[in-house]
Amino acid sequence: MSLTIKHISKKYAEKTILNDISLTIPKGKITSFIGPNGAGKSTLLAIISRLLQADSGEVRLDDTPISQIPNSEIAKRLSILKQSNHLDLRLTVEDLVAFGRFPYSKGRLTEIDRNYIERSLDYMDLQKMRHVFINELSGGQRQRAYIAMTLAQDTDYILLDEPLNNLDMKHSVQIMQVLRKLCDELGKTVVIVIHDINFASCYSDYIVALKNGCLVRQGEVGQIMQTAALQQIYGMQIPIHTIDENRIAVFFKN
Repeated sequence: MSLTIKHISKKYAEKTILNDISLTIPKGKITSFIGPNGAGKSTLLAIISRLLQADSGEVRLDDTPISQIPNSEIAKRLSILKQSNHLDLRLTVEDLVAFGRFPYSKGRLTEIDRNYIERSLDYMDLQKMRHVFINELSGGQRQRAYIAMTLAQDTDYILLDEPLNNLDMKHSVQIMQVLRKLCDELGKTVVIVIHDINFASCYSDYIVALKNGCLVRQGEVGQIMQTAALQQIYGMQIPIHTIDENRIAVFFKN
């Protein structure tokens, strides 16, 4: 399977959000979208997932324009977790995770569906909270529940818009470890929008950098986690240190 973005552009009024973006998402890898606020990262992810329509260009999945794939089929191949999720319904964690199986079950859960639900609850360490209502959870717990729902959907492509929002250090690491495991053990392809470049460095295979709606850098971690590359992306000098074979950006010092 392949996911290819070709000449994607998007404007709101007269403001250019994305300008002629072309790239191919590596299969079975974690690709991180990085860049300053307003770079167009979330907009690009929304276009890839078909939540938003581009003004020009196309996204192709297995060489088929994604716009031509039926909704029922795309939901089995590509899942998206948006940056903000708001449900007014009174659902338990288990109910929410089960919703991820809807493309398959249509609301009638089978034993196979239940196995995926259990595995997703296990992955996100939510078994003890399975009967707790979503609106009773902390922000971090709620985020983990939404990610578990996305995992239960069992798609080849998993798109996550800032999945570490509202999470403490422990659960941020846990989520990145889970995403790494999904790639390494199950062959999933994961695309994330992420602000913490050190998490991107330690867990990603490939990094795509956007700035002012333009694609300014893309490549393997070692190609992007360099002072010159980060200077181009963020406009500041960021020294790089190697710790346990990980390239760490020291951006909190002058």
